[in-house]
Amino acid sequence: MNIEILISFVLAVAILAISPGPDNIFVLMQSVVHGKKYGLATVAGLMTGCIIHTTLVAFGVSTIITSVPAVFLGIKIAGALYLIYLAYKVFRSDASISVNTNNGIEKKTPIQLFKVGFLMNVLNPKVTIFFLALFPGFLFSESLSTVVQFYVLGGLFILTSFVIFSSIALLGGKVSEQIQSNQQIGVWLKWLQVIVFLGIACWLFLD
Repeated sequence: MNIEILISFVLAVAILAISPGPDNIFVLMQSVVHGKKYGLATVAGLMTGCIIHTTLVAFGVSTIITSVPAVFLGIKIAGALYLIYLAYKVFRSDASISVNTNNGIEKKTPIQLFKVGFLMNVLNPKVTIFFLALFPGFLFSESLSTVVQFYVLGGLFILTSFVIFSSIALLGGKVSEQIQSNQQIGVWLKWLQVIVFLGIACWLFLD
């Protein structure tokens, strides 16, 4: 088992989780406008949805690895190209982060927000594609089955994202103030995303 690969994976996931996106911005807004428990309920729904995507990738890719190894190589190359595409999209995007707490966000119960977070994640095919692009480059053991390894990676992804998203929910007010007072945060996070996406793509090409 290669612990260094797992540490690299956790660091990459942490950077991507911190970087502004529709999920963590939605969590932030629910927390700022309605309260911490509403943000945490949304986080719980989002992370539960990740279990579904992990399962799809784990069993789907593991079957391919066992039956047609050459196809797995194609998946890794396609994944690397997809990550390069994501890096390009981030590079072309605006680095500013918009936080508007006066847009009349509808208040839902924590259970409703859990469902919203779950459906936001499960019904987004881009999450499965992202997992499919990310996970193959971080297989860390020659003795464990690929299904187990994908579930370990999925678990680490969920745990890391949960800690960061929950921190955003709990510190919603302070996070919002920092974003509004220091727009350089957006620039730094933008370039961190670009570096991470390109770094993982290179890893996949060279592995």
